[in-house]
Amino acid sequence: MVTAIVLVKTDVARIPETAEAISQIPEVTEVYSVTGEFDLVAMVRVRAHDELADIIPGTLNRVPGVMHTATHVAFRTYSRHDLEAAFALGYSGSA
Repeated sequence: MVTAIVLVKTDVARIPETAEAISQIPEVTEVYSVTGEFDLVAMVRVRAHDELADIIPGTLNRVPGVMHTATHVAFRTYSRHDLEAAFALGYSGSA
């Protein structure tokens, strides 16, 4: 499982609609509204690094209201939860 943390700058007047549209992308597991330089943080989870190219510039960046993104790939997870098992539930492996 590859996790990308995508910082999203949006048209401020469209933050709620943009967040909702981003949350509908199947590979997006969470969207947070935040303060600071960026308006939203989206968690994107895929099986392989090359899938990020399809999801982020190919889908997420094209959502109306998205003005700019910055992507950070997580290399290690520090958690008390087995996130790999949680995100693998229902995954058939033949998407």
